[in-house]
Amino acid sequence: MKISSFRLPAAALIGVSLCLSGCGSSFGTTHPALIPSAMVSAPVTPLQKVLITAVQDPVAVLIAESQQRFIEGEQELAVGHLEQARKAFDLAVDVLLKSPYGARSEPRIREHFDRIVERISAYEVGALAQGDGFVEKQYAPASIDELLALSTFEQSAPTTALQNTVETDLQLTQHDVDIPLNSKVLSYIELFQNRLHDWFDEGLRRGSQYLPMIQEVFRAQGLPLDLAYVPIVESAFNPNAQSRAKAKGMWQFMRGTALEHGLKQNWYIDERADPEKATRAAAAYLKTLGGMFNGDWHLALASYNSGPNRVQSAITRSRKHDFWDLAKTSRFLPHETREYVPMILAAIVIAKNPVQYGFEFAAELPLSYEKVTVADPIDLRQVAEWTGVPIDDIQALNPELRRWTTPVRTDQYDLKVPVGTGDAFRARLTETSPESLAALQWHMVKRGESLLTIARNLKVKQADLAEANYLSMRAQVRPGQQLIIPRAPMTLLAARADNPAPSPEPSVVAATPTAVVPVKASLTQPTSGQLEPQKLVYRVKQGDTLFSIARLYNTTVDLLKSWNTTIKGSRINIGDRLTIFPSRTSTN
Repeated sequence: MKISSFRLPAAALIGVSLCLSGCGSSFGTTHPALIPSAMVSAPVTPLQKVLITAVQDPVAVLIAESQQRFIEGEQELAVGHLEQARKAFDLAVDVLLKSPYGARSEPRIREHFDRIVERISAYEVGALAQGDGFVEKQYAPASIDELLALSTFEQSAPTTALQNTVETDLQLTQHDVDIPLNSKVLSYIELFQNRLHDWFDEGLRRGSQYLPMIQEVFRAQGLPLDLAYVPIVESAFNPNAQSRAKAKGMWQFMRGTALEHGLKQNWYIDERADPEKATRAAAAYLKTLGGMFNGDWHLALASYNSGPNRVQSAITRSRKHDFWDLAKTSRFLPHETREYVPMILAAIVIAKNPVQYGFEFAAELPLSYEKVTVADPIDLRQVAEWTGVPIDDIQALNPELRRWTTPVRTDQYDLKVPVGTGDAFRARLTETSPESLAALQWHMVKRGESLLTIARNLKVKQADLAEANYLSMRAQVRPGQQLIIPRAPMTLLAARADNPAPSPEPSVVAATPTAVVPVKASLTQPTSGQLEPQKLVYRVKQGDTLFSIARLYNTTVDLLKSWNTTIKGSRINIGDRLTIFPSRTSTN
């Protein structure tokens, strides 16, 4: 969502500038003579009111300009453009720091300064928590769970009018999967048409961008094209759907079945969420199931839901070879499978002729993209910035990526970018060092360390540490080995509240117990590799002890005291400033 904002017109700012240059160093002096008499005598327009206010109150001009830059930063941040957001936030602060007042002496400027610093800090913490490269993206609930939950309730009986409509439709519309006109199928048509109308409409709309690809794949495999609508029930065509049973993607593959059909899954990617790769796997699986049951697609669909072994066992025990005979009782097939097949058939009926059933959605264009091969891990927010699109667009093109970074330690990865941006993106890649592409943190293994001890010392999960480095939980590590650390790097921020002049030296950081508080914006990507020694300054708060502060920064009390030689014994006071070197802690 774009945040609307007000920018002073150029003419107004020029007028204000002239006024300020004539007012000397004191902003408190006003010169009414500079206000055109016509603006006083004639009715005052909103624009003129702004100009009058600005001339009379130059401090308001500074605050308005700072606020404008801050809003621009919010707009850039909303679409994942961290570098542009950082620049805008920096300007919002610099406007105040470079004013004759500085940022602290004038009460209104100080209040505004403190407010935007606090908000920038919150954005910084949020950006790291949301997109440090290792936080797994959020998945949407799979529709199949909700549909099966609804199936436990008694469905309303289909009307005679609906039965007549469907009967006529089946006579006029060609299907390559048999659609029986029974009460089960009719009841789900009625459910989708009425109570679940909006959900079904959204699924049809989303699916329209994938159907040409799915039908092409199924046609090449000699599969019934009606099966292209299975994802309506499974996921409403959402590549980011995940069920309670951890099935994932548009086709809702379980992990084992996906691996059997060539879909890769690791810490960084899950190809079950890739629409094209998952569709090819689904086509192969459905073709296998169709062959197992001699082209009986009702039994094949039941197997897609509950597994072929369960269906074959039901056939063996019942000596029945028709799905509808098996579904008459609860003895042979589970409830969800008995409901799943009529759900799919009902979805096919509506999807083949949606207008007749009251669905009028605007079809979406098929996805189009270019592929760019990247050899080093890159933050997707960087990709969004370089291609000039929101981060959501990059994630939508690459749903198989589980996190905000492309995989590490791979020879190459084919990243999808919007059509027309490939060449510019490749150019930026060639001129940027690999270390600047992603916010990664590394640890060099020391003698005597293991995955377990490293995980404990760095306060990360051993399983995460192992998987992020393509290792097993019991893998042995050797001294000198470089391990990627699956957590957000500590970002070091510049505190310049009391010093308006920019300093070329490493900045000092103001910190709180829960977050590093920025004064200058800090949304740039931290560089990978070993962090250079930098310091931050911690202000002691009520309830703090040397031990609690040391634990917060993963260091020791002795190191804290060595960095702060004024500490006598263990006594610290509220308001004391302690120097901390995060890259020199005892666990590094």
